[in-house]
Amino acid sequence: MSLPKLHVAVLMGGWSNERPVSLMSGEGVATALEVRGHRVTRIDMDRDVALRLAEVKPDVVFNALHGTPGEDGTVQGMMDLMGLTYTHSGMVASVIAIDKELTKQALVPHGVPMPGGRIVCTAEIFARDPLERPYVLKPVNEGSSVGVAIVTAEGNYGNPISRDAKGPWQEFDQLLAEPYIRGRELTTAVLGRVDGPRALMVTELKPKSGFYDFDAKYTEGMTEHVCPAEIPDEITQACLDLALRCHTLLGCQGCSRTDFRWDDSQGIEGLFVLETNTQPGMTPLSLVPEQARHLGIEYGELVEIIIADALKAREAKR
Repeated sequence: MSLPKLHVAVLMGGWSNERPVSLMSGEGVATALEVRGHRVTRIDMDRDVALRLAEVKPDVVFNALHGTPGEDGTVQGMMDLMGLTYTHSGMVASVIAIDKELTKQALVPHGVPMPGGRIVCTAEIFARDPLERPYVLKPVNEGSSVGVAIVTAEGNYGNPISRDAKGPWQEFDQLLAEPYIRGRELTTAVLGRVDGPRALMVTELKPKSGFYDFDAKYTEGMTEHVCPAEIPDEITQACLDLALRCHTLLGCQGCSRTDFRWDDSQGIEGLFVLETNTQPGMTPLSLVPEQARHLGIEYGELVEIIIADALKAREAKR
């Protein structure tokens, strides 16, 4: 595709746990845009980000932030008030998708299979297990598997969990407790295009040890990506369909990535959506660029497709 030459502000960094990943994503995006002839202003987000954006006056903002406040609707709301055009999902979709419990409330009534579970006060888990082991504890509104713990009968967290054990309970007052789904880690990207959003393909993620946590995602060599996943056609199609449904139901734009667990002993009944990420990484190890590349979409073109979707959304509002 071909875009007119634009002035793009690439918003990156910030102060979330995912700052290093955001900086890598942002630099990759900025470099690709410069190679394709666009004017780029890099902005490492701080508390004066609104003033900086007002000074820069870009044609469009490429939002390469990950985590809060760049992915939870806060920055989106600010840019809406400023009348800026920006990539990826808007405020409402961002608010819902970053919150795992709100995501369930939005998707499960429409038939999207997701694990059960409930929100628990952190203090509760030091007295008793909120669910039968094994189960998963995770922050309600963090991305990139930040702070995820799998609690098993044989684990070293204690029984009940010890206050001194290292885990998300040391950082968060509330956690989401979900049943642990054994099996395989799958993910599918959805890319917004002029002719409508399209689910790309399915990747299976095979961590060399442990599970697909933050370190496994962003440390080279720690996870094998099988792309396309070597799974039955029925499961592939279900992942593609569910990822597109999640993208649409949540109101996502630009691109998204939906993550799954699949218990292959249960067939299609063992497939569950874990979450939808509204601002997937754009680093060298990231999954959306990898899936796009397998379909013949090079990195620079991918960036321009995401920007074109933002421009299309702006025109639709006029």
